[in-house]
Amino acid sequence: MFASLFVVMLGLCYCSKESNQSFLGTPQLSGPSEALVKSTVLFKCELPTYPKNESILLQLFKKGTDTKLLGESISLNGEAAAFLLILTLSHEGNLECMARAQKNSNIEPTVSSTHYLKVVEPVQGAEIVVHSGVAEFSEGETPELMCNLTAGNHVLYTWLQNGRVISKSPVHIVSGNRLSIYRTTSENSSSYICEATNHCEKQIFQSRSSEVEIAVTDVLSAPDISFTVLKENSHNYFAVVTCHSTKGTPPFTFSLYNRSELVANMTSEDRSSTFKIPLVLGEHLGKLQCQAKNGNQTAHSLTLPLEVVLVGGPVTMHYDYDVGEDSAVVGLRFYCKAAKGSHPRYQWFLNEKRLHDRGSFYHVVDQPPEQSILLLAVGRSSAGTYHCEVSDSFDNTTAISSRKQYIDNEVLNRLPVSVVAVVFGCFTALIILVSICCWTGVLYRRRKYGEKSLLGLEMERRIAAYEGELDLSEYNEDAEVVQLAGGDGLDQGSEASVDEWPQIAEQKKTLEDEPVEGH
Repeated sequence: MFASLFVVMLGLCYCSKESNQSFLGTPQLSGPSEALVKSTVLFKCELPTYPKNESILLQLFKKGTDTKLLGESISLNGEAAAFLLILTLSHEGNLECMARAQKNSNIEPTVSSTHYLKVVEPVQGAEIVVHSGVAEFSEGETPELMCNLTAGNHVLYTWLQNGRVISKSPVHIVSGNRLSIYRTTSENSSSYICEATNHCEKQIFQSRSSEVEIAVTDVLSAPDISFTVLKENSHNYFAVVTCHSTKGTPPFTFSLYNRSELVANMTSEDRSSTFKIPLVLGEHLGKLQCQAKNGNQTAHSLTLPLEVVLVGGPVTMHYDYDVGEDSAVVGLRFYCKAAKGSHPRYQWFLNEKRLHDRGSFYHVVDQPPEQSILLLAVGRSSAGTYHCEVSDSFDNTTAISSRKQYIDNEVLNRLPVSVVAVVFGCFTALIILVSICCWTGVLYRRRKYGEKSLLGLEMERRIAAYEGELDLSEYNEDAEVVQLAGGDGLDQGSEASVDEWPQIAEQKKTLEDEPVEGH
């Protein structure tokens, strides 16, 4: 009973306390979601339910790492609080309204839902800045461009190359206000513009930079060096040296060196430059080298001996050929080469008439100073006598001629004399070898058996066999009979021909089968 009384008293105390405390409803904050910087905006904070006869303090805060009070107002009869703000960029963020009873500490404060405010500053003063500070790059570098603004936030950047919008790609990497051009080539040499855009509600703001020219120089290739000989008169000769780079962005500065001594230099928009220097035929005058430079790049050629060797003989000419499906010769290649000469000029002739670079059935391929090649399509038009002549390219007063060669279909498709000679020689050698073997065998037999014939040798072999099988002393015949029989046998054997050998063999077998008397 005491426990029940305690519970009742506790409930009465709690109800008494609850009746002395009131609750605030959740305030509602309203206002724009975005606005321009420096504009004036109105925010309202209102309590849907509130205790009567209580003054309520309404406060507007910007929440974040550092909570900032933006304004406050006292509501006596539940009226809404109005907050006028002149926006700065610092106002952007999450806003909240808090309601707090001023006199009754038993009433807990309440906070509204978060309201996000976007403060927009219009873009101004777009300008491209090159990260490296210079607008010239070498092939393979990765320049970086930045689009800087004097004002603006919430910006969308667009990059244009020669007036066309640049899309993201493995070459063009766009990140925020940065544009990176990966591994540039000369194709990336162009004008670039950046556009900065932002908006507030239905207003759009845009700032466009001025054009910036980006120059990308191709990697300079090592120059090639060569020279030709110029004859002004019989006593004055000059070397006309050419320096040529196949790759690179002009302008170029070409310098010519003889060993380490500078001979001359020249700046050109072309990839080639020529230099003229005095020359003495037949003398070694040093080693030439070209140096090419564009911007910060420098390249050197190989060295070239400055020496002119006059053409000298002999001049050799030979050919090879191609065959068709029927094994007939269809194409021919003549080769002409001089024994010496650093600047030869080759000329081809058919029936003493000079052939120019190309014709209906031929084509001249010059590869000086090594050799010259004449390509022929074999046919009726190409039949005739060919030869080549070689002279110095700078002086054709003296020419050295090769031997002459007659060519037509019949000659080309005939077996070469050398082939016929080799086959005939091999056949003759085989016959001689067989004859020598035969004569050697005959001489060997004669040396071993003397002058005996093959038939005599056979008869001696048979008599020896008979004597081995028969004992003549056991016969009761007269010695003369035996001698006569022996003589008849030899005469018979000597008169027998080779055709009778089978009969002789049969008789021998019969004698061997007969029993011997006295046994």
